[in-house]
Amino acid sequence: MAGLNEAQRAAEIVRDAGGHIVGRTRFQKIAFILEAAGVGAGFPFRYKHYGPYSEQLAAAAQTARIFGMLNEQETPATWGGLYSTYYSLLPQDYQTPEPRRRLAQELVNVDAVELELAATALFLASERFQDPWAETARRKPEKADSGRLQRARQLYDRLRSIPTPRPLPPL
Repeated sequence: MAGLNEAQRAAEIVRDAGGHIVGRTRFQKIAFILEAAGVGAGFPFRYKHYGPYSEQLAAAAQTARIFGMLNEQETPATWGGLYSTYYSLLPQDYQTPEPRRRLAQELVNVDAVELELAATALFLASERFQDPWAETARRKPEKADSGRLQRARQLYDRLRSIPTPRPLPPL
């Protein structure tokens, strides 16, 4: 089980995204992009099937539920599985850095697949892939079609325009 401090940091991500996040994958990608921009909660990430993933963040979200910092509502998805909606039970913090709030709130409503593609390309760039967009398309061909990869690039460019302590790199 994650510690109370990590649980608090996980719940703060949801709070700063506007109080709720739909989907575990979206939660992970928002947290990863916040880390990359220098306004994260300190969770380490590695590559998994859906792109950057933090076991510690997943454990911290569970702990936050146990301690009443987050609610997680599981709902049946059209594809047969379940998806989660997280609700922060923390009070609003008016001292949250504006870049963190802007990034999180921008990401909470974007297309989930485009967010996954953009976060994956950013992660692959951090792993020194020469062309992270091409590698993303190679790893996720079924998700990169129908113009989604181009829209993910546009999303990433919008994110780069938000001033952050650690500017997101050009990809």
